[in-house]
Amino acid sequence: MKHHTVTESPYGPLTLVADGGALCGLYMVGQRHRPPEETFGVRDDDTLFDETTRQLAAYFEGGLKEFDLPLRLDGTPFQCGVWEQLRKIPYGETRSYGELAGTLGNLGASRAVGLANGKNPIGIIVPCHRVVGANGSLTGYGGGLDRKQRLLDFESGAALF
Repeated sequence: MKHHTVTESPYGPLTLVADGGALCGLYMVGQRHRPPEETFGVRDDDTLFDETTRQLAAYFEGGLKEFDLPLRLDGTPFQCGVWEQLRKIPYGETRSYGELAGTLGNLGASRAVGLANGKNPIGIIVPCHRVVGANGSLTGYGGGLDRKQRLLDFESGAALF
């Protein structure tokens, strides 16, 4: 059974969704591909999300570089492969869509990687914001390019909240 809560962040409210003890969603207000609210399950502001909110707070304070949470990423095998590669991009670094396609063994799959990246259900924690165009340009982000730039600036040390 799914449960959700809403927590504040420097990017506005974040909706956290869990199912079976694992985080299965982190959605920003106005996010593209955000599922309908009624799919988030009952609201639970008690202890279910304590560790997730603690780690998010530590991340936003600059003290946490890698999340350690039980995650459940539901998608196609290709999407799950892309999302697993996203988790391997180190804090403060970026990769291009083509580089990710190469790690999956298909250099021609850049667009498919971009589509899977855009449907990442656990933003920030599964760092889809760390993927940029081949020339380093900002391209697409479900949470908006302004948020993507702010996250990249934050992780590079160029900006603090």
